[in-house]
Amino acid sequence: MTSGLVPLPRWRVPRASRPIEEDAILGEWVWREVPRLPPFVLSDGSRPARMQTAVRVCGDEFGLAVRFDCADLSAWGTFTERDDPLWQEEAVEVFLAAGADDPKRYFEFEVSPLGTLFDARIDNPTSRRADLRADTAWDCPGIRWGAGKAGTDDDWWAVLAFPWDSIGVSGSPPDLLRANFYRIERPRGGAEEWSAWSPTLASPPDFHQPARFGFLSAGGRIA
Repeated sequence: MTSGLVPLPRWRVPRASRPIEEDAILGEWVWREVPRLPPFVLSDGSRPARMQTAVRVCGDEFGLAVRFDCADLSAWGTFTERDDPLWQEEAVEVFLAAGADDPKRYFEFEVSPLGTLFDARIDNPTSRRADLRADTAWDCPGIRWGAGKAGTDDDWWAVLAFPWDSIGVSGSPPDLLRANFYRIERPRGGAEEWSAWSPTLASPPDFHQPARFGFLSAGGRIA
């Protein structure tokens, strides 16, 4: 499947080396063993992002875990309450939907450099902003997340883990998920940068383009 002239990316999710349900995920995971997705590109697809974001995903029978490692010169944020509008500052984002079809309903998760979480269920029947509805009263059951600085500079990381049933999957890990991973980079005094695993090709930038979500294969079948 393609959207426009840019093929949708596909990725096989490796099995987690330690149980996602039992592990703290924030400090004990050996994320070095998990392969990273290809480098992010600008959301319009024009070129690789200047401030790169490494994303790693893994899964098991319990759920899915995602780690972002963000190169940054001036990581910042002011929002501290769950479901604050993190997209107005700097954040990483995950959009997920079970199944292979272009989703009209999906889940949105964001984490800021401060470790603040946004989670919502999205109803997006037409891919037009005027018709989009976000249920921010929903709190993802069983979600775990965290963020922190990497080393001595402003690079930072964020991790999220979700039980499968909290994102609409019942039973075994799904053969296919639709997903996208994003970054909003707003350096102080510099030009903002919107980047993604699968470019949404929208101008102005708009991450809510479900036809541009890539494919994750988590149940053993290659996407």
